[in-house]
Amino acid sequence: MEYTTAPESHGDIPPMPLVLDPADPLAPVGLRSRLNPPREEVFQGPLEKVYLFWIVGASCDGCTIAVTGATHPRVEDLLLGKVPGLPKVELIHTVTSVESGPEWTENLRMAAAGELDAPYLICWEGSIMDETWSGDGHWMGLGEDRDTGRQITSLEWLDRMAPGAAAVLAIGTCASWGGIPAAANNPTNAMGVMDHLGKDYRSTLGLPVINIPGCSPVGDNIIETASAALLFLNGMAPLPEFDELGRPAWLFAETVHRHCPRAGYYEEGVFAEEYGDKECLVELGCWGPVVQCNIAERGIVDGHGGCMNMGGICIGCTMPGFPDKFAPFFAIPPGSLVSSTTSRAVGQFIRRFRRLSLHDKQRSARWSSSDSPSGWARYRKQPVGVEKVAHRIYSKVQHSKEGSSR
Repeated sequence: MEYTTAPESHGDIPPMPLVLDPADPLAPVGLRSRLNPPREEVFQGPLEKVYLFWIVGASCDGCTIAVTGATHPRVEDLLLGKVPGLPKVELIHTVTSVESGPEWTENLRMAAAGELDAPYLICWEGSIMDETWSGDGHWMGLGEDRDTGRQITSLEWLDRMAPGAAAVLAIGTCASWGGIPAAANNPTNAMGVMDHLGKDYRSTLGLPVINIPGCSPVGDNIIETASAALLFLNGMAPLPEFDELGRPAWLFAETVHRHCPRAGYYEEGVFAEEYGDKECLVELGCWGPVVQCNIAERGIVDGHGGCMNMGGICIGCTMPGFPDKFAPFFAIPPGSLVSSTTSRAVGQFIRRFRRLSLHDKQRSARWSSSDSPSGWARYRKQPVGVEKVAHRIYSKVQHSKEGSSR
């Protein structure tokens, strides 16, 4: 890829000298970390530390916010090197790093030049915008060339650093598949990291791009995947399983619907008619039955929250087809006409049979020939007629293998 350039001049002001004293807190972390004393208590494995470059493309910074909510493990514990078996993580992030300006970009230059004293990973947030489409300017600038003053783009840094990275993680749907910036019309030719680097890309460990989709992703999904990669890098665990799209298989193999707290209503053919209802949300526009995501069982922060858990529908934000193939949002998915109609037809029988069984199981053996003694009852609970006969037949079948029935 060819990149557009800015005028090769700093103007009349010469560039300031870089802070290169490792003892200076404003020096690049690639130098400062070399003065850190070795860990003794919790460190295991051959690697004392790794560098993690968090680089941002066309992003809303939602993924950065999401990862700060991770709890298993916490970001702070990774940065402090407190997780047994994992190397300490030296984070280079545009917002959280102590150094700034040329000292910050010096870390990127050192990585691209192979001058770091430990392996490094790249976490890319946001979609990649095609710099060959940027005309005389650029989409995403990230520092200057100190010799010429030429603007270096985020994408150029990725191209320089990706060949030497131990792993490249695409964080969020924009980085994984292109996301909202790559929606219909796409004036920037936005795409995911996997699309840009190509299917033949391999890191120094032989890994293709790892995708952790979501808009934004679950923070624990990010940290758990990064930790799994670090355990592999540190020789403490085998390479975890990824699916054909580079997603962590243990996180994205199941659909939202299979673990949704409202899935039982779908099975019985009962659907919400408006937001706030407790039943299945498919007929309000929920795509959960066909979307691969673990938000329903994991929650968004520390096991809490999540779209369906809080009464919202699934709009498919983890999927490669998002947003175009799930629009318009809040409209009934076309496929639900067949599935929900079938569910209603079958569900009405399921509901009736279950109510019949429920009535029987709500009675103790003592009440078999009398009403429940509860003073709360507003109507008779004693089964009569067909229901009484059905209960007796059910009981005989249930206990038939015991040699006798109650």
